[in-house]
Formats: sequence, structure tokens, C-alpha cells
Amino acid sequence: MKRSPILAKSIPASMGKTIYPEPYASLVKGRLKRKLGEFFRLTNFGVNLTHLSPGAISALAHSHSKQDEFIFVLEGTPTLVLGEQEFTLNPGDCYGFTAGTGIAHQLINRSEEDVTYLEIGGCFAVALCAKRTEGDEVEYPNDDLKATQLPNGEWALTYKDGRAY
Repeated sequence: MKRSPILAKSIPASMGKTIYPEPYASLVKGRLKRKLGEFFRLTNFGVNLTHLSPGAISALAHSHSKQDEFIFVLEGTPTLVLGEQEFTLNPGDCYGFTAGTGIAHQLINRSEEDVTYLEIGGCFAVALCAKRTEGDEVEYPNDDLKATQLPNGEWALTYKDGRAY
């Protein structure tokens, strides 16, 4: 299907939508994602235009075993939590998260202004890229949660001891 270029902010968005179970789901309630890659049916990588309200987080601190991730800040000054370090980012700053390092990361909006950034990664649209990162495991060092991507692209969420949520 051929599409004309469109304004990214006109692509439908989901506020606070997540695969996290409670009590973790409520932690991302101030996050708004526009799945740009999914809208254009991209199958080799995902792209999200993400907004964080003041006080919001991008995700729980996490690391992937197979999926690389990349962020590019467009507006605002988020705090990048990278392992035990923290960095204040500004518009134009970027960072890449290499899969398999075990270094957990997340963005936190500790400012009074909205934050907007692009996130680019292996798989943000389950239906479009189910086989691309099958078996990817996501570790959450600060929380009793683990995620594993199944062959159909869905995520299996468990406690760290293996019990299902």
C-alpha cells in the first residue's frame, strides 16, 4: 500500500499501554507512544515516537538479551538511568543500548516539562516481527519480573523464580 507522508503526531497513540502486570503497569501511566513503524507496516525494525509527562518513566529498568535499542531526544530533558549511572539528556542527544550486555536502562522525566523522543529497536509490533527476536529475554534487575518473547511474538511474563503472572 502506498501512503503519503503524514504528520507523526497524527498517528494514533496509546497512553500508558504496556505488557507489564500490576503493580508495574501503573508506573508507565504517563507514557504516550505513537507506533510509527507499525503504522507503516515496517517489519525489520520498530520506531516509536514517545512522550513522557513530568514524573513518567519510559519503562522499568531493563536489559534485552537479543534486541538492540536506540533513543534520540527531540524535546525536553529526560534522565537516562544506565546501570548505576545517571545522565541528563538534552534535545539532540542520543544513546544506543546493545543487546546482551546486561546493563539495565530506562528514561525518567524528572523535569516539569514534557519529554519527546524517538525509540528505535528490534520489535515494537508483535504481529509484524514475531520471528525477528524470538527468545529475546528481558531482565528487570530492580523488579520481580522477567519477559521472554515467544515464537508467535507474544511476551511471556514471569516472576524471577519462573512462576507465571
